[in-house]
Amino acid sequence: MDPTDYPCRILLCVSGLSPQIITETLYALAVARQPPFIPSETHLITTAEGAERARLTLLHGDTGWFHRLCRDYELTGIRFADDTIHILDDGHGAALKDIRIPSDNQRAADQITAVVRKLTAEPDSAVHASIAGGRKTMGFYLGYAMSLFGRAQDRLSHVLVSSPFEFNQQFFYPTRESRVIYTPPPEQRPLDTRDAQVTLAEIPFVRLRDGLDEALLSGEASFSETVRRAQSSLAIPELVLDAGKGWVRCGETALRLTPISFAWLAWFARRVLDGLPPLHWKGVSHADIEGFLGEYKAALNDPLADDEHSKIVTIRQKGITKEFLEQRNSKLKRELSSKLGSKIAEQYAVRTKGRSLEGYALDLPRDRIRFGVVERD
Repeated sequence: MDPTDYPCRILLCVSGLSPQIITETLYALAVARQPPFIPSETHLITTAEGAERARLTLLHGDTGWFHRLCRDYELTGIRFADDTIHILDDGHGAALKDIRIPSDNQRAADQITAVVRKLTAEPDSAVHASIAGGRKTMGFYLGYAMSLFGRAQDRLSHVLVSSPFEFNQQFFYPTRESRVIYTPPPEQRPLDTRDAQVTLAEIPFVRLRDGLDEALLSGEASFSETVRRAQSSLAIPELVLDAGKGWVRCGETALRLTPISFAWLAWFARRVLDGLPPLHWKGVSHADIEGFLGEYKAALNDPLADDEHSKIVTIRQKGITKEFLEQRNSKLKRELSSKLGSKIAEQYAVRTKGRSLEGYALDLPRDRIRFGVVERD
């Protein structure tokens, strides 16, 4: 579905001391573009000074340039108000006046990420984000956040304004009627805003959203943590198992499994290393059962966990049934997902494999599996 067809259409901008970026982008989208993308909401991420300038120049009474643009080009139903202006803060409740030091940048990254995460959570919305305003780091973080959370219907762009109107503090959009403004001193050459050209450069971006787990999509992870988790989802899977301790390392993440889940994963890992085919529940042999029980007894790391251990006795008596196999696969995946997220956990889970789903296997190449010491995070 085209972005223009969504009931909730959001324009998201970042700006610093030049709130004109909002009206310029809105003009490019809703007037110059065909078909027009007319937002139902306009959101702005900015500093304390940027918010004040936006209120006074764009939203002030009938003279605000946002209201003038909407009247001039008969744009209706676009909501832009104080509560859609997101002011960056220092983490202690005080609004940021500017972004100058590393901690300011970190806070800006986290808050821009949070806004994008929230606005892209609604399935009936399409977000058009502009990176044209604000400090370069703000545009970068907005673009990166869109790459992390953006969906098929979301877009990213930069607005281009023809010279000499670009950077002119008196220019807000190409007006329908003639309006004279002046270039900065000392030249102070008169210009007619009706002659300005404003165009939109759409920026293609890689969408990583499908690689993120639900905890990141719905939670409040920082920018750096979201990037780290996204990087993990793109990394080539590698599994390290620390026999006897119950620790595994999946890619860059170490976690501890329950003894039986560790044994289950270790058993299928050894099957890969031994070159064995996928295991079907109908084809489980006595040797297979003993192989798993050997892993389980080692994972218990208990000299008393001999053949009289109740669970070992039960498994030996009942065998590895279809129900047992599915139950253990499900529990292993649940333990992996609790730390890795469901998307990444799928790479390390035991699952059906083969064209005819002939059995279960760990779908990792032999050179990406090893037994050794797992250093804990």
